[in-house]
Amino acid sequence: MSEANEATAIVLFDGVCNLCNNTVQIIIDHDPSGHFRFASLQSETAKTLLAEHGMKPPEGDPDSILLVRDGRVYSHSGAALRIAKKMSGAFKLLWLFIAVPWPIRDAVYRLIARNRYRWFGREESCRIPTPELRARFL
Repeated sequence: MSEANEATAIVLFDGVCNLCNNTVQIIIDHDPSGHFRFASLQSETAKTLLAEHGMKPPEGDPDSILLVRDGRVYSHSGAALRIAKKMSGAFKLLWLFIAVPWPIRDAVYRLIARNRYRWFGREESCRIPTPELRARFL
């Protein structure tokens, strides 16, 4: 069993996307129990973890954050809402959007994902976590 499988929940994110990196920071700030661990979708850790779940890593630019939890992989709005549900504060209220049919939720998610580099920018490489946060990254 890999180190990634031992974590409670793993968030796989686009490591060069500014929106995604900022989202990871928000999750960390609102996850006082340390429930989530993180890995860039561009990393070897993510490739290994996805292969263990019978999935291939995304080709080109990733189009979704992924949540690996309880032996399942969630994507798009399903992943985002499950993450929000475990966060502290008002973020938990985002879980109410689970009542919206998934095709509608995912359409909105995909609209944002398609435009995220244009709206929020991107980096040339994945950010390196600070020493304090390094243990949360796989």
